[in-house]
Amino acid sequence: MTRRILRWLGIATLVIGYPLLAHYTNESAQNSNLGALVAIAPVVLIALVLAWNSPRRVIMLGALMLSCVALWAGWSALEQHFGLVYWLQNVGMQLILFMTFGRTLIAGRQPLCTRFAEAVHAPLTPQHELYARQVTVAWTLFFAVMALVSTGLFFLAPLVIWSFFANFLTLPLVALMFIAEYWIRRWVLPEMRQTRILDAVRAYRNTSARPR
Repeated sequence: MTRRILRWLGIATLVIGYPLLAHYTNESAQNSNLGALVAIAPVVLIALVLAWNSPRRVIMLGALMLSCVALWAGWSALEQHFGLVYWLQNVGMQLILFMTFGRTLIAGRQPLCTRFAEAVHAPLTPQHELYARQVTVAWTLFFAVMALVSTGLFFLAPLVIWSFFANFLTLPLVALMFIAEYWIRRWVLPEMRQTRILDAVRAYRNTSARPR
């Protein structure tokens, strides 16, 4: 129980603390060294986890060490453009989610939201299948728009404005989209009103864990 509480506290600290620290480094050019460090830390950490879990651990860890040496050699350039790293992380995640939903709309594939719906409500009615496909389209467009807005703000607006959008509005907008879809579903599919939002979250976790 204590371990679970500590884990969730750690996740909450990371989710809240990292955006605050990232935004702080974007507010002033005097934070360039800290900004470069905070910007590159998630990339290095993810690379370390992937390398450690790789079947070719020694090779991957060696490649990671060489990459870190290259980062150290080019640290001054990274300090001057650390905002670009932040943007690449943000827009990269939006594009990954865009492709995750969008590729399931290709002919012959099952829309992602249909897969989630089946995990909770199988078998689905034709109306529910149609709705689930439309929701998949909506999420695909949502992440495309998020990527475009992030890119537009980064290149056309001051860095601090883009930082506020990326660090403080991205997750709330995703949550708002999730809640809006829930209430629209209750209106369009009244027979599904007993379904809770957490059911969709569990469906996502269960579906993601299945071998494909």
